Amino acid sequence: MNFNLREALEILERTPQTLEMFLFGLSDGWLHCNEGEGTWNASEVVEHLIEAEKTNWFPRLEFILQEGESKPFPPFDRFTHLDGEKETSIEQKLALFKEIRARNINKLKEIESTLNLELTGSHPEFGAVKVRELISTWVVHDLTHIAQIVRVMAKRYGKDVGPWISYLGILNK
Repeated sequence: MNFNLREALEILERTPQTLEMFLFGLSDGWLHCNEGEGTWNASEVVEHLIEAEKTNWFPRLEFILQEGESKPFPPFDRFTHLDGEKETSIEQKLALFKEIRARNINKLKEIESTLNLELTGSHPEFGAVKVRELISTWVVHDLTHIAQIVRVMAKRYGKDVGPWISYLGILNK
């Protein structure tokens, strides 16, 4: 097992700043490109991350701490962000994500010393899941969506790179 809570926090704390440095001030062409029908652009990924901060990661951890496996925690609607208002700027979305993530990280740090990482809760699809699995998934979820944003943006210039495409692994997957 590689999980280490301190190391997990290193990634969770850096994700908002990573996205801010990468996306803040970019043109709509970069922020709204996608991989086709039914795929997300960078702005939608940030919206999804905001929704996950509000209703998924720390709320599920709190649910596990309160309920254990006595009842499954509420399902997370991974697509609810697509129904929301689209008028908010990327800068506003990034600021909101940063604010909510900071609150969640602070709450996690407050309970860190007493947190039982092996405590189990009940996932609505998977059944028994451990606290350390939830937090590990939170970290990998961040990394997955950072990679997704980078991949989508790279593919925007996929046809423009000409013969160099054979050297650009991100465009060949």
